[in-house]
Amino acid sequence: MIHSLIYEPRKLKATDELLTKIYDNARLGLKGDNLAIASGVLPVEYRQLCQFDPAVEQIALRGYADTEAMLSRTLHTAAEAGDVKVALDLLKHTHGWVAKQQINLEVDQRISITEALNDANSRVQDAGFEVVETTDEKIKRLEHVKKMQSLDFHKTIGAAR
Repeated sequence: MIHSLIYEPRKLKATDELLTKIYDNARLGLKGDNLAIASGVLPVEYRQLCQFDPAVEQIALRGYADTEAMLSRTLHTAAEAGDVKVALDLLKHTHGWVAKQQINLEVDQRISITEALNDANSRVQDAGFEVVETTDEKIKRLEHVKKMQSLDFHKTIGAAR
């Protein structure tokens, strides 16, 4: 024996009672499927109601907006009363304000290239490495030493006279 189940879909109507439930739950911040279930309808039925009757979605939006306006008034009142933390949070989240995160540091220091090279060479020598000169550097150094020696020689001769 086969028994058949009689299925009759529920007839949906946006009654005042249902709209009040949707509004109250939307004011609590519920959205989507959670809003539908808390209001006593299936999520599929809620979406159908929104499609067939634009007032349903309008009521939900009104619930969100009323709550946001109420909380905004509360925060602004607290900020105007002198609550600095609330005022900073309003600036950050509502107006996109960001506290300055950079530090300006100006250092005016002159660096002598020859001193820096000598320091670097001394560090290399302290570490036990040998400073290697290229052939051109060696020739220039030797010419400079010869020149300085000849200048010293001429000074000593001039001083002796």
